[in-house]
Amino acid sequence: MNNPYPNNAKPFHVPQPIRSDGAGGPDYGPRDILRDRENPDMLVPPVTDSGLLPNLRMSFSDTHMQLNHGGWSREITVRELPIATTLAGVNMSLTPGGVREMHWHQQAEWAYMIWGSARITAVDQDGRNFIADIGPGDIWYFPAGVPHSIQGLAEGCEFLLVFDNGTFSDLNTLSISDWFAHTPKDVLSANFGVPTSAFDSIPDKQVYIYQDSVPGSLESQQVQSPYGTVPLSFKHRLLAQKPIKTPGGSARIVDSTNFPISKTIAAALVEIQPGAMRELHWHPNNDEWQYYLTGEGRMTVFAGDGAARTFDVRAGDVGYVPFAFGHYIQNTGTQTLWFLEMFKSDRFADISLNQWMALTPRDLVRSNLHVGPELLDALRKEKWPVVKYPGFSYYPK
Repeated sequence: MNNPYPNNAKPFHVPQPIRSDGAGGPDYGPRDILRDRENPDMLVPPVTDSGLLPNLRMSFSDTHMQLNHGGWSREITVRELPIATTLAGVNMSLTPGGVREMHWHQQAEWAYMIWGSARITAVDQDGRNFIADIGPGDIWYFPAGVPHSIQGLAEGCEFLLVFDNGTFSDLNTLSISDWFAHTPKDVLSANFGVPTSAFDSIPDKQVYIYQDSVPGSLESQQVQSPYGTVPLSFKHRLLAQKPIKTPGGSARIVDSTNFPISKTIAAALVEIQPGAMRELHWHPNNDEWQYYLTGEGRMTVFAGDGAARTFDVRAGDVGYVPFAFGHYIQNTGTQTLWFLEMFKSDRFADISLNQWMALTPRDLVRSNLHVGPELLDALRKEKWPVVKYPGFSYYPK
């Protein structure tokens, strides 16, 4: 019999909310089948899911896109993800020469360069300046109140911005153009000692992002301050940092111990290979805000009192785990899953379920969980952020 599908393609699968044990039933009503295919563990939750937990995942693809000549931005705040009170995120892209104008925030800004390159500038409260180029895998951090700018270089760039307040909106920033537009020109004249005519062409509102030409070399743009440069660098090369490698992946941790200026945001860049998972763990210092860079996976969050909920995640999603809730992230795809986990804290901290059990008296673990030597002998006293065991890994069907 001839294959009725062109190019040997398989028939389109329409998932139904029916668990393998027979629970549930078909959905014949109006539905978004493509969305259901992307979220199999929400359409058919694992039998271990129970109770009520709020939404802990949001996609940047479902947010408002702010388009400007010179680039675009979109954000996830408590408006889009109400549970995410500690941190807010902005996904931004700048064209070659595109400028995120000179501005400052009431919040600290942490950033990760996804692709391309940009030039950043800043001046601190003591008149010490900082000018540097940022490439893929680099991060920067500007303390609250420090004025700065970002400009795309020859190929343009895309990056993630994270702010240490979940209510923050990047469109409500403090911008130099906005301040000029709302200051009387005679006051500007008196402040700078030039005629009011010098301000005839200033913008009449916040510029936010604008198109300019690609700047010259870093050396040609240097401005010498009589007070020197900032004592703590605003830049950190995260991908150049030696990772913690374990079977199944790796982790790079960055906080105030190796990036001293970053006083309010700690992070880890995690790699999970196909079939591997970020181990069962929790964080004893604050909520976790996640950004998924590549791949796809699933996360179950355990809240205590019999409550747990599973979410499917993929590149471009933001995930959130409230303080001290147990969770894992499992790679459910065929490519490597990379994601950032971030915290409103000066230090990164996590507690491994495996390590906790291994460092607890064996008889206590046995009697508490009713388990035997098969599990007890396998426990590890060393922490592995990512785990993968031959014969016990997940692979998509």
